[in-house]
Amino acid sequence: MAERFILNETSYFGRGARVELANEIKTRGFNKVLVVTDQTLLDCGVAGKVISVLEDAGIAYDVYADVKPNPTVKNVQDGVNKCRETGADVIVTVGGGSAMDTAKGISIIMTNPDRYDVVSLNGLSNTVNKGMPVIALPTTHGTAAEVTINYVITDEERQIKMVCVDPHDIPVLAIVDSELMESLPKGTAAATGLDALTHAVEGYITKAHNTMSDMFHMRAIELIFENLPKAVNEKDPVAIENMALAQYIAGMGFSNVGLGIVHSMAHQLGAVYDTPHGVANAIILPTVMRYNGVVCADRFREILCHIGRPDARDLNDQDVINTFVWMIQELSKSVGVTQTVKDTGCKEEDIEMLAEKAMEDPCMPGNPREVTKEDFIRLYREAM
Repeated sequence: MAERFILNETSYFGRGARVELANEIKTRGFNKVLVVTDQTLLDCGVAGKVISVLEDAGIAYDVYADVKPNPTVKNVQDGVNKCRETGADVIVTVGGGSAMDTAKGISIIMTNPDRYDVVSLNGLSNTVNKGMPVIALPTTHGTAAEVTINYVITDEERQIKMVCVDPHDIPVLAIVDSELMESLPKGTAAATGLDALTHAVEGYITKAHNTMSDMFHMRAIELIFENLPKAVNEKDPVAIENMALAQYIAGMGFSNVGLGIVHSMAHQLGAVYDTPHGVANAIILPTVMRYNGVVCADRFREILCHIGRPDARDLNDQDVINTFVWMIQELSKSVGVTQTVKDTGCKEEDIEMLAEKAMEDPCMPGNPREVTKEDFIRLYREAM
């Protein structure tokens, strides 16, 4: 059976790489930019570092900044209205996954106006037209939305996170400028870095993993274990640049082979309690890895041998599982992420509802171990 692998067209990497933006816009013949970002990034000046590149080059632009941390259907629809009003012919998105996901939704609806409801984009999409061109400049080292075919939008009415999977949404250009990530608050840097780790680990063990995705995910895991504490605690520029690369290459992998039930469970915490996605993943990851270890201890052993535990070759399966889970927990603690599911606001009476929603999540089928509603209930309780 043929294996499909989709990547974006062009990417720039490196501190200060945003200077390439103006030339790319002009070379590609774009005339009017809609900058999609969030108000916090505008207020703290990070988005301004990109906007100044446009201003210095005399490129016309408007700004849409009404993006929530867990973007909603309304965020996307309001962005589409703004895009239509301004007459923009390219979207430049500056931000983390929230801004980039919103931009992707706007992009798709601009060229597929029959999908203005947004909810019809949930799951594997069958849109007809390639989205309006998007240029993505990530400001966090976590989501990799600049290189993936996925975007996540919250349906507030149903309290679910819609995982929209559509090759038509992939940005035409990614500019991964680690300088845009250097002013991240410690908590955000930690959470997004652990989001990248979750992408890499789940991608490495998902049912659909293959030789190419394994290559990306293993290197991402190595880079994250080596660099995340320095990137978060010391704001080390080299470590931040390595984290920028790690999250990007993890995205190259999981975008093509899928994820698992860490995301299925974390999505519900985000949809119901507005928990930041990276924090939700970090909370759930150790519990699910212990559950999945029953069927993928050998994959864990391979990872351990690459992150400083060559003795894992001689450990039995249970010791491998315990060691791997312990190393994940220690990495989380080292960057200050110690929350549990209870800290999100979840109560015991909510767990069955969360489990029912997780059963419908598009990431569930990729998990290496089969899961039932009762399993989800137990896992949420363990993560409490």
